[in-house]
Amino acid sequence: MDCTSTNLSVGQTGYFSRIILDYLNQSPSLQPFYKHPVSMEGIKAAIQARQSVQPDRNLLVKELQQQYAGVNTSTRVQQNIQQLLQPNTFTITTAHQPAIFTGHLYFIYKIVHVIKLADRLKKEFPDKHFVPVFWMGSEDADLDELGHVYLGDEKLVWDTKQTGAVGRMTTKGLDKLIHRIDGELSVQPHGKELIQLLREAYLESPDIQIATFKLIDALFADYGLIVILPDNANLKKVMEPVFREDLLQQKPAGIVGNTIKQLSLEHKVQASPRDINLFYLKDNIRELIEVKNGRYEVRNTAIHFSEEEILAELHDHPERFSPNVILRGLYQETVLPNIAFIGGGGETAYWLELKGLFDHYNVPFPMLVLRNSFLIVEKKWQEKIHKLGLQSKDFFQSEQQLLTQLVSRHKNGELKLKQELEAAMNVYEQLKNKAAAIDQSLTQHVEALQARTLKPLQELEKKLLRAEKKKYEAEQRQIQAIRTAIFPRNGLQERVDNFMPWYALWGREFIQKVYEHSPTLEQEFIILEEK
Repeated sequence: MDCTSTNLSVGQTGYFSRIILDYLNQSPSLQPFYKHPVSMEGIKAAIQARQSVQPDRNLLVKELQQQYAGVNTSTRVQQNIQQLLQPNTFTITTAHQPAIFTGHLYFIYKIVHVIKLADRLKKEFPDKHFVPVFWMGSEDADLDELGHVYLGDEKLVWDTKQTGAVGRMTTKGLDKLIHRIDGELSVQPHGKELIQLLREAYLESPDIQIATFKLIDALFADYGLIVILPDNANLKKVMEPVFREDLLQQKPAGIVGNTIKQLSLEHKVQASPRDINLFYLKDNIRELIEVKNGRYEVRNTAIHFSEEEILAELHDHPERFSPNVILRGLYQETVLPNIAFIGGGGETAYWLELKGLFDHYNVPFPMLVLRNSFLIVEKKWQEKIHKLGLQSKDFFQSEQQLLTQLVSRHKNGELKLKQELEAAMNVYEQLKNKAAAIDQSLTQHVEALQARTLKPLQELEKKLLRAEKKKYEAEQRQIQAIRTAIFPRNGLQERVDNFMPWYALWGREFIQKVYEHSPTLEQEFIILEEK
């Protein structure tokens, strides 16, 4: 896989929200909502803050060792786990739910980003150690989002009636999808290798979180990536004081609510807190906990508790309490010696709501780094783009904008009436001066005549362009074909496609090339073009 890369600013793509653009531009309106700027100076400050507040490293390492006990992982991962015992070791973390077969491409990109940043920081700070971590959101219950994957134009959906946390679901039924993927991709150079990875992960695991854990480890263990499964009673025990305050006083809702009031003055709010920000998680249910008339009820079930009973349940079974989006990050940062969190646009937006919550519980707020985004352009499409005299980055424009660019370039500006319009404006400027010398009130009449004259000329310019575009029907069809290929379903490739076709084509070199072309703190959009 020989390729080159072109880096764009996120703003050039037109696919990111205003709050993200403002964050990247360090807008003063957002500065109260985060702690560290994305820079080496910010990293230094994040390290200093984390050194003063240490997590329970012994507990973390003990649970990771138990989690990895039955997995034949790499020496580098084992060393990284042991390094976490040292006070000068810090983590760089990303997180995602266990979507089947990893879901969308950005799942891979965010993992590669934490690995690349950790590697860079080891060089920048040789007296410290940095470990890349993937925090699995295995308690998420949104099967509609996590239970499908796109393979080309086909949407493969996992046919299962299971409910509750997706990570706890058995892998029953996924053999049919793997068989379908086998038929499609095994003919590719690395197709059989891919299918073997899927079978070993999904058909030899008791549930989705273990299957996803195995697949990620198979892909990234050589890079030293640690996967952590937070659906864990001992780790959640650390959060008991926070969960208790959420249940009894609804403290997190009040803190985040106050932040949102300020944030919403200029920006759209990404996530809103609930009175209680915990789900009840048991067997095949994950449902919201609500307090009604002094009793705690689990929505859509007959389960209920008195105050005394729910506190006893929390104490005896912390694993049955699952934090929502408001508390998930706090749980992560309480358990890990983390200094930077790498997330997508939506994640970064809701983390900006949480700084006050971290301050309240004296947990260091990490640096928020927008994950790298990629567009992969295969050689066959690259050649077609160049044949049109365009570049891959031009395709972030609309089809009509591209066609206009193409037609205007070929006609060398002949379709533009710029000179004619300027000449007409000069004539009317002279007329206005003459009219004003006679009677100032006449200038308004001249301006009205000017407007009536210039508008038809501007309309004529548009008609000339439309007429010329009709001569470029073949080029338009090519533009449509290219856009459909590299922007599937009219969206970003990374938010639709899965990694499997690329891995089947290029194998582990695909991951390595993404690694090589991944920036660390630049927060950019990368076009990866096959030569």
